[in-house]
Amino acid sequence: MAEKITAEARESFGKGAARKLRAAGRIPAVVYGHGTEPVHISLPAHETGLVLRRANAVLELEVTGATQLALVKDVQRDPVRQIIEHLDLILVRQGETVEVEIPVQLEGESAPGTVATLESATLLLDVEATHIPQHVVVSIEGATEGTQIAASDVTLPEGAKLASDPELLIVVVANERGEEALENAAEGAPTDVPEVPEAPAAS
Repeated sequence: MAEKITAEARESFGKGAARKLRAAGRIPAVVYGHGTEPVHISLPAHETGLVLRRANAVLELEVTGATQLALVKDVQRDPVRQIIEHLDLILVRQGETVEVEIPVQLEGESAPGTVATLESATLLLDVEATHIPQHVVVSIEGATEGTQIAASDVTLPEGAKLASDPELLIVVVANERGEEALENAAEGAPTDVPEVPEAPAAS
């Protein structure tokens, strides 16, 4: 579902102009796609920030009386303050499909004594631009040691097509103690090695 946002065209560019916009509570952005020239706009910071809490947000932009749909493709943030500094938006049309990274969400509990590791946190899907799923659910309920779930094993939302490598590993279920031993080794912690008795001194 697209979120309605009123944008304003901007004609001043550069770091100084961008700082002034952000100080005024707006975010500089550029809209491109469908063979059109890039359009430079600004968006209300608070309203846009709320929308961007959701991955792959689609905005219904109203610019100088015209309305168009745009998918958020890139968000540039200040590395320290995490303030949104700039947005790249790509034009989309109703019914058009796009390739987007969708977060993977695990559901359920693996078998007792095992631990499930998420090997890939996202899946690349081909989906309708105005019906992008929030996440893909992967069930690990009762999964036993040695279970491996690949991208091709994941049940996709209705209308979505897999764009990732079908053999991409999503989840691995391993023995819990074995997983702890691997983590300890990676951290340099001693593992449980049986003591070898000293040989008796020669008489």
